[in-house]
Amino acid sequence: MTILFDHLRGLFNQGHGLDLPDLRDDSHLGPRNTPRPAAVLIAVTERTEPGVLLIHRPEDMRSHPGQVAFPGGKIDPGENAVEAALREANEELGIFARDVKVIGATDHFGTGSGYHVTPILATVPPDLPLVPNPAEVSDWFEVPLRFVLDPANHIPQTTFWQGEQREYLEIPWEGRRIWGITASIFANLSRRISHEALMYD
Repeated sequence: MTILFDHLRGLFNQGHGLDLPDLRDDSHLGPRNTPRPAAVLIAVTERTEPGVLLIHRPEDMRSHPGQVAFPGGKIDPGENAVEAALREANEELGIFARDVKVIGATDHFGTGSGYHVTPILATVPPDLPLVPNPAEVSDWFEVPLRFVLDPANHIPQTTFWQGEQREYLEIPWEGRRIWGITASIFANLSRRISHEALMYD
């Protein structure tokens, strides 16, 4: 294992021992039927300054067009969340499971579109030869982990959705707009892992 993996795993285990009842969740905005399970991969690069791999969805996608997202998608029958996140990362970016060191599942996030998303935190080697699937990924980038976990960078915004004013978070970074589900998952993770605790020798 790597120094980063061991450090993150320690912070992850410590942070997930806390009872945090006020985490962000949008399940109250979704349909009342059984939520559909999904999983995403929070792939942290093993650098001196670790980053997180994110993707842009194509503008012509039916679901979440043009948005910044984690690699991920629906959990297929017979899969668990880790298996689904690894499969989707392979399908979308060509990341092989053998290159992923899984730390664990962090807090679920219920979406307004009726999904129950399980984020999987993991580390990956830096500079993997990624192969984006053009049907699902128009672009990808890496954002510093400390930046997205710093609450000072979580900007509250409002919009009108389904006839009501709704609040959401936005994390602007180098002209990119990280918002909605992705920003909320980062905000929840920042409650478990402090950006300041990522400093290590």
